Amino acid sequence: MLRIKKLDIFVLKSFLMLFSGTFFICLFIFMMQFLWRYVDELVGKGLEMSVLAQFFFLSALTLIPLSLPLAILLAALMTFGNFGERYELLSMKAAGIPLLRIIRPVVLFCMFLGVMSFFFQNVIGPRAQKELWTLLVSMKQKSPEVDIPEGVFYSDIEGYNIYVKHKDRETGILKDVLIYNFSDGFENAHIIWAAEGKLELTADKKHLYLHLYNGEQFENLKSQSVISRNVPYRRETFKEKHTLIAFDTNFEMVDGNFLNQRSDIKNMREISLAIDSLNMYADSVGHAMYSDAMKTTYRKPLLTKTDSTKIQTEHLSMINTDSILNSMTSAQRLKALNTTEMRLSSLISEWSMKSYMTREADGNIRRHQSDWHKKITLSLACIIFFFIGAPLGAIIRKGGLGMPVVISVLIFVLYYIIDSGATRVAKSGEMNIVLGTWMSTLILAPLGGFLTYKSNKDSVVFNIDVYAAFFRKLLGIRVSRHIFKKEVIIHTPDYNKICQELDDLCRKCETYGNTHKLLGPPNYYQVFTNNKHDDAIKEISQQMEALIEELSNTKDGVVLNFLNNYPFLSIKAHKSVSDNRWLNLLIGIIVPAGLLIWLNIWRYRVRLDKDLKTIVKTSRDIQERIKKSF
Repeated sequence: MLRIKKLDIFVLKSFLMLFSGTFFICLFIFMMQFLWRYVDELVGKGLEMSVLAQFFFLSALTLIPLSLPLAILLAALMTFGNFGERYELLSMKAAGIPLLRIIRPVVLFCMFLGVMSFFFQNVIGPRAQKELWTLLVSMKQKSPEVDIPEGVFYSDIEGYNIYVKHKDRETGILKDVLIYNFSDGFENAHIIWAAEGKLELTADKKHLYLHLYNGEQFENLKSQSVISRNVPYRRETFKEKHTLIAFDTNFEMVDGNFLNQRSDIKNMREISLAIDSLNMYADSVGHAMYSDAMKTTYRKPLLTKTDSTKIQTEHLSMINTDSILNSMTSAQRLKALNTTEMRLSSLISEWSMKSYMTREADGNIRRHQSDWHKKITLSLACIIFFFIGAPLGAIIRKGGLGMPVVISVLIFVLYYIIDSGATRVAKSGEMNIVLGTWMSTLILAPLGGFLTYKSNKDSVVFNIDVYAAFFRKLLGIRVSRHIFKKEVIIHTPDYNKICQELDDLCRKCETYGNTHKLLGPPNYYQVFTNNKHDDAIKEISQQMEALIEELSNTKDGVVLNFLNNYPFLSIKAHKSVSDNRWLNLLIGIIVPAGLLIWLNIWRYRVRLDKDLKTIVKTSRDIQERIKKSF
């Protein structure tokens, strides 16, 4: 029986508090991004608040499945980053509670969110998507508000072109108005000029009421004769003129049945039925094209029965068309080439249209299949992103909105690039549609499992010092010693004994340097056949470290500075690559790699010779300092 403990309530409460905030932040960001795509087409339409509220509500419903994974990732990173930063996670592990047990309540909650995400995509999402696209098309088709700018021609009123030189913003009076009325056709244009004017919208919002003062009107008259060169016109001068212009600004919802072919407005059952119907349609089109191709290919032969009999009698395997063409007259040859060109052009056009039909049908099928799988992959992303965010937060141990936000954005951008790129390639037919849609899940799911395993084992996978030490070891880069004066000294070093040990250390270093001749090139065969350790260097290193540890208790700052001159000795870097003899032999056989490793070992030998001389010199300096001061 599942028992809820105080720890579960604490972890779940901490996660929910952050998740509620991150979810609305992510949803707001996606809504602003969605609005930014259509803001140019919606601005200036005079839409009512109820229409805008419906637009934002429907867009929020459709973007919930996309916002959930990012919100879960960010909340998980922040929650467990806070636990690690406040040492709460360390306390839980110290009490014997493994990480998987700590995250269990949040895992169950994320599974619930995955199920809810699937429900949204399969039930609520398609309906909201259809209503959203219907509303968006209706908003695009709505006439804009009449706001005639100064100094430019305004053409948003159908059949009219209006120019205003100056506009009084307070009174709405238009100065120096020029109107081109093309409602009766371009050849019968009505041109009106007025010194002043005013434009109002009628109460039913279906007409514009135009008041003009002190102006003239020019109107072309239809010529009675078609061949007449002079077109008469009528000129009218007025002090006041009023006219109505049809301009419907009411918002009307269009019929959304034209969206029935879209795959994103269907649930999984409807998508499956649509795929079956599309496959049947594609098969019927393919059979029809095949029958047509067979009829076209096996139509009545151009050769006569006599020609066919002659070909069979003479056992001709092929017909020399060049000789036939050369035997024709120029007129016959031209006629044959023109006929062939016309026939080929007709075939190219015909098969281009047929190939377009088949490509469109196949693309529609792939889009339906992709959307069917997308409903599952987006639901699984809620769980996968938690298993990425929670271990990362436990490993990084950074809470707040700094590092977690950066990492969350980077991971989500990686997910989006993989998902959109692979899906686009799959929809184009260059990749299997199932593999393309599931590509992001197949890549990020192992990453989540790896991070969870490493975090549960308290791995140092994100410890920069570990990687720095590895590359320093790989490249042969050493760090310097940093020995400082101790505040509290337990015991004072025995300087007489230390001087004797320093003599012994110098003697061993000099003997080793004279015996091994480290400056000369090493034997290539011995480098790749020797897998033994250098015990002499190991002993020198241990003795040197023991002396450094003993002398670090001194109060003399000069001696401490001398201790920092001692190098860190590499025990086996100058001998061979590995302790495995067969691996050394294999590396030595590969000539380019073996030669580079041999040169690198030679470099380590030269460095060891320099280190031994440094040890001797430093030891002598310390001895002199001890003799003078103690």
